[in-house]
Amino acid sequence: MFTIDEPVINQKTGQLGKVIGYGHQIINNVYTVTLKVLVAEPANANKVLVVEDAIHAWDHWSIA
Repeated sequence: MFTIDEPVINQKTGQLGKVIGYGHQIINNVYTVTLKVLVAEPANANKVLVVEDAIHAWDHWSIA
């Protein structure tokens, strides 16, 4: 499980961000827990992007 404000990386796209919450969606008639992530956009600091995606699409990330 992830905690709020934890840094994460998307396994497919490589997007970095931090967890801001949880949600849920019905995908193919299956209740799926989702992760809401505030995505880092270094090229445009004024742009805010929030992504909601299946929790299994994300992984823990650290600078170290």
